[in-house]
Amino acid sequence: MIQYLPFEKPIEALDQRVAELSALPEGTEEARMLATRAERLLADTYARLSPWQRTLVARHPQRPRFEKLVAGLFTDFLPLAGDRVFSEDAAIIGGFARFEGRKVMVIGHVKGEDTPGRLRHNFGMARPEGYRKAIRLMELADRFGLPVVTLVDTPGAFPGVDAEARGQAEAIARSTEACLSLGVPLIAVIIGEGGSGGAVALAAANRVLMMEHAVYSVISPEGCASILWRSGAQAPDAAEAMKVTAADLLKLGVIHRIVYEPQGGAHRDPQEMAKRLTLALRAELDGLATMTPAELQREREEFFLSLG
Repeated sequence: MIQYLPFEKPIEALDQRVAELSALPEGTEEARMLATRAERLLADTYARLSPWQRTLVARHPQRPRFEKLVAGLFTDFLPLAGDRVFSEDAAIIGGFARFEGRKVMVIGHVKGEDTPGRLRHNFGMARPEGYRKAIRLMELADRFGLPVVTLVDTPGAFPGVDAEARGQAEAIARSTEACLSLGVPLIAVIIGEGGSGGAVALAAANRVLMMEHAVYSVISPEGCASILWRSGAQAPDAAEAMKVTAADLLKLGVIHRIVYEPQGGAHRDPQEMAKRLTLALRAELDGLATMTPAELQREREEFFLSLG
């Protein structure tokens, strides 16, 4: 059952009425008419989403995240644990997999699907050991000549005292450096929230793809609003000013491609979303396959340095 966002209340009311009428023998025709009206309203609503509304869609609790997308895009996924320094961080998961028969390394943020899962994965906010694990896996992929695909979905790196004490900033910087130094193709996909350096640490890639209703920014709209206006209530204004949407970021040259979502967002049809991502990844991997390690490194560095 779909969970409706605050701006979807008119759509929810129509859908509920359609369900009620569909249960009545004499209400079939009216239900069909209302269903058509609801579909039009859904299309019209999502065609005019504000940056803040897109942020809410990116955070939708039913949005397909790392686990579902890995299951839909890859086969033979073999997760590898630990940073070989301190511990295992469940906020970042990665391992070997196959994409249409092609061996790859998949790494991504994991927010969790329910409350226990979100607590276990720390809402996708990685500590230093998470980024050091990502570095280990990227170096392993480089050694074996495997393309790397990262799925980015985090509000930001974990800001706790323990994380800072273990070198959070250094770990993020070294993860970004590891991305830039790879001699194999690296494709990053912003699938939900791409927040701050915690996202860039896995997204300094040859190709940065972004799902249509994902957001990518240096700080959350709430964080920006609390700094500029001293109030989180101004988050919608901050989202507008920060240019967090895929369309804005494509115009600014921060990303390379938008992967358009099914009508009403990826959470309404995860299988279709996986098909669209498959097509996009196939095209990008094929396009990068002929490049030499030096060309891949140079292209990434030039793109990264051009930002801002």
